[in-house]
Amino acid sequence: MAELQTSTPGTIEAHALARHVRMSPQKARLVIDLIRGQKAQDALQSLRYTPKRAAKHIEKVLRSAIANAERKADDSGSPLDVDQLFVSKAYVNEGSRWKRLRPAPMGRAFRYQKRTAHIFVGVAEHHVAAAERVAANIAEAESQKGVKGTARRVRKALTGKQAPAKKKGKK
Repeated sequence: MAELQTSTPGTIEAHALARHVRMSPQKARLVIDLIRGQKAQDALQSLRYTPKRAAKHIEKVLRSAIANAERKADDSGSPLDVDQLFVSKAYVNEGSRWKRLRPAPMGRAFRYQKRTAHIFVGVAEHHVAAAERVAANIAEAESQKGVKGTARRVRKALTGKQAPAKKKGKK
């Protein structure tokens, strides 16, 4: 049901996928648009009180994605704050259709289709929290080794940029 992945070093990402869910993708998209980009805990609260049938299925997938992120963090040995997870990707694709026949007048039959959906929810650790964790790990490692230059490496880890070099003064 789920697959795990890591995008950038230090950032934990995980996702979950429910396939062939017996509902129209169009109706599920109305609910999935509510949670895209939200914090994971806020998204769970939104889904819990959304009066749509799709909310129940999407909530299960979101909980699975959060559990996958926790498992990924445990396997890699890095700490993970579940409160820092947010819904990074969320979309609904169309699944296979069930073709059915309905009896019609004069011995005929009308065809209709029962639609299914594939629900995908991806969660990621917020990039600021991940950068702070990486910076703390760097600082801790350097303090144990006694290596200088910690401030520049921490600043680089936090901002993702290299710190500006010192300018030489004129003589």
